[in-house]
Amino acid sequence: MKTNTIKTLTISALIMLLSFNQLLAQNTELKMNDLYSIQINSLEGNAIDLAEFKEKHILFVNVASKCGFTPQYKQMQEMHEKYKNDLVIIGVPCNQFGGQEPGTEEEIKSFCQKNYGVDFLITEKIEVKGDNQHPLYQWLTKKENNGVKSASVKWNFQKYLIDAEGKYIDVFYSMTKPNSTKITQYLN
Repeated sequence: MKTNTIKTLTISALIMLLSFNQLLAQNTELKMNDLYSIQINSLEGNAIDLAEFKEKHILFVNVASKCGFTPQYKQMQEMHEKYKNDLVIIGVPCNQFGGQEPGTEEEIKSFCQKNYGVDFLITEKIEVKGDNQHPLYQWLTKKENNGVKSASVKWNFQKYLIDAEGKYIDVFYSMTKPNSTKITQYLN
């Protein structure tokens, strides 16, 4: 009798452990697949709550101050002003492509405001690829996280458009201007 009771308890414990592990895996998967749960800071070091942007499209752009595509800041600012009720533009500084964003957070902020009048949101400087890839770009570049498409970051000013429900729409490479109809067709 004792052997049967021990076997029953052991089997019950294993079932509970498996159920717990399944719940844990599902919870982790949900968090990885939820753009709004990703944590990133602003250029000033303040936490950005991406959930504040629910019901708006988001255009993430990895930016650099010393790149041939840097003049796209002007179009990004124009879009920020034109589509402010429908779109949030988030610049994401990165120094991984040709060392074209070497500045400090303060230097980046000053450059953007002085040269392009930027007042849209800019994040802290992060890595968008490689071993230290930020979780935001893990979500943007990997189909298993965003549920739509894998797309590695090729260069500065690559754009990722997210819909008003936090779902991945598409990626647009550096040559695509921010105000291109390829992007604006999704905006109201």
